[in-house]
Amino acid sequence: MASFLDFAEICRGLGQTRSRLQMAALVGDFLAALDTSEAELAARFLIGQALAQGDEQKIKLSGRAVWQVAAEIAGGADQGEEIFAASADFGDAIEMVMRLRADEPEPTLTIAEVGRRLNEIASMDGRNSRRRKLDALRELLTLATALEAAYIAKILIREMRHGMSEGIMLEAIARMAHRPVDEVRRLNMLEGDAGRVVAILRGNGTASDSATATKPAQVRPLKPMLAHPVRNIDEALEILGPRFALEHKLDGARVQIHRDGASIRIFSRRLNEISRSLPEVTSAIEAAPGAGFIVDGEVIAVDVNQRPLAFQELMRRFRRVHDIEKMAAELPVRLFLFDLIGLGGELLIDHPYEERTARLTELSARAGLSMVERMIAPSPDDARKFYADAIAAGYEGVMAKALDSAYTPGARGRGWLKIKHSRTLDLVIVAADWGYGRRHGWLSNYHLAARDEATGGFSEVGKTFKGPTDEEFRDLTERLSALKIEETRGTVRVRPELVVEVAFSDIQRSPNYDAGMALRFARIVRLRDDKSAVEADTIATVASEFDRQISRPR
Repeated sequence: MASFLDFAEICRGLGQTRSRLQMAALVGDFLAALDTSEAELAARFLIGQALAQGDEQKIKLSGRAVWQVAAEIAGGADQGEEIFAASADFGDAIEMVMRLRADEPEPTLTIAEVGRRLNEIASMDGRNSRRRKLDALRELLTLATALEAAYIAKILIREMRHGMSEGIMLEAIARMAHRPVDEVRRLNMLEGDAGRVVAILRGNGTASDSATATKPAQVRPLKPMLAHPVRNIDEALEILGPRFALEHKLDGARVQIHRDGASIRIFSRRLNEISRSLPEVTSAIEAAPGAGFIVDGEVIAVDVNQRPLAFQELMRRFRRVHDIEKMAAELPVRLFLFDLIGLGGELLIDHPYEERTARLTELSARAGLSMVERMIAPSPDDARKFYADAIAAGYEGVMAKALDSAYTPGARGRGWLKIKHSRTLDLVIVAADWGYGRRHGWLSNYHLAARDEATGGFSEVGKTFKGPTDEEFRDLTERLSALKIEETRGTVRVRPELVVEVAFSDIQRSPNYDAGMALRFARIVRLRDDKSAVEADTIATVASEFDRQISRPR
């Protein structure tokens, strides 16, 4: 059984190199030395994933809770401000506080034991579940050395900060298994989880079949295909050429629906199952005739007259776990489909968009399901008019899709482009300042950060107090307080988890931020509860937006 301390030391070693090849080699060799079950766990842990994809929301332990338990064990609760001021990140602070213990335990934890205990924490539900989760975390951290505790904490808050991205992990897995990287990437597209990829590649030669599969092995969500942002129709035409389609871009939440006979399962953008939250969508799919299928679509909240409501109203449906039928009557949703991923047990991800949507049109017509409005192969003038009409009708923009594009799960390729009316970025709140005057008692000035792909951390690109309503300020205060890591002179540092869509006028160079750039006139448009922090826009995206500006601030 492999020591968890060995895992922690590998993580520390990763933080001391920036070479992609060296990182892949270090991790690949480490995984190869483990047995299959521990290699599966280690692959997840190394990218800050505590459980299999789609299950992590069950842990429900905030960074603040982790800190409080660690400080209680070590007797360092009164030194929190000093420790955080001296630490490089949250895990470093946990290590420092755990070193205050009179006696550090011998390193007895294994990777398998940590995995088992995290799964037990996730399985705790119902009455007194929070207390039981904290008790289980306390028991785990008590057994851990200071360095082990640091990386348990990092895994729990998904902030490893050693630069091991999912892409490098796939290269490491390829090295471990002596398989081509493209084959591993293909398998990861189908499985959506690095741990499962490891398990398959270590499973007696079944990887080749899985990597070329046209049929899903079981009902499992695929990561949604992503779109690359462009500024206007002309830029889209330049990239895609004449053979493309345009679709209305809805202000809703992405859903992936799997039907297999009587079984209907609905998954969110983050691959969490949300079937119970959307009974009317389930009913609509139940009425559809014919073979099983996998469809990609969007749900929007509507009023009694079927007019679209704000995105935040829709998020109320996704967060609801009780009285769902009552909420469905008060706040109904509508489903709009835009892609067909599988049909009759066959995956269609390698088929061109043109074929997939033609077959989706037939399926939707038979089933009485709605599709997003689209225009196939428009002329440049018709494309500009379609976009203008979409904006005038209240849509947030359009999607442009190459007719020959495959469906690439989890990838942000150039086959799909998004053209939005306003300039926006999806950023993470990493800190907030206590307000004053009318905002006294609220966390109301938000520090916004983009994801740093090189380190796995987040770099600030601006602040804003604009956008939220009073009710939203109160909600954000409550949610950010639950993510609190430390507080210094009126600024609360939080676990980087909450994603917000931020509109801005332009981007300027700024020495005040590590990213070297700052948003001007930033304003929060909405919370993005459908997105995780690892899906936030990157520093590279911010830089690309800066480079595309017609005139740059001097």
